[in-house]
Amino acid sequence: MSSQPLNPSDDIVAYCDGGSRGNPGPAGFGVHIQDSAGKVLGELSQFLGTHTNNFAEYSALLAALEFAITHGHKSLRVVSDSELMVKQMKGQYRVNSPELRPLYEEARRRTAQLGRFQIQHVLREKNRHADRLANLAMDRGMGRAPAASAAPAPDPPSPRKSLMLRGLVKGGVVHVLGGELPDGTFVKVIPE
Repeated sequence: MSSQPLNPSDDIVAYCDGGSRGNPGPAGFGVHIQDSAGKVLGELSQFLGTHTNNFAEYSALLAALEFAITHGHKSLRVVSDSELMVKQMKGQYRVNSPELRPLYEEARRRTAQLGRFQIQHVLREKNRHADRLANLAMDRGMGRAPAASAAPAPDPPSPRKSLMLRGLVKGGVVHVLGGELPDGTFVKVIPE
């Protein structure tokens, strides 16, 4: 978007992927987020219900944008294996789908809140982490145990003390039992 100079420590990279088994079918997304030095800042993964793969791809993009905005990052580079979404976000393709149009418009609104936004297309094998997270989301939503090879990445080091709370996810929203978390808290959900 804008070309104002930014501090390199503000730069983050979000590897995004979305998928659907059936298209439309059980859908989910994964986002693997790193800082400019390659340190993992977070991993997002969510089951979306029955949707198309393109809906899931845009959902991953929106989650990455929300992460950047919420955590005060001014520069975001998105890496995706969705050629359609990348070209639509670059203005090279029109968004004709009534299902995708509101997602596209929301993504444009969120990119305007950043100092710099870039998006690039890569082949699927260069997007392994996000693909793994998207598949884990679909597996969870379909009641399947994740494959042994799909073990989650280790938690990134955090300056804050880790806190284990119990809760549940309903409709994509985390509900904590017996307490509240402050707004903007990053949550890792571990199925029991």
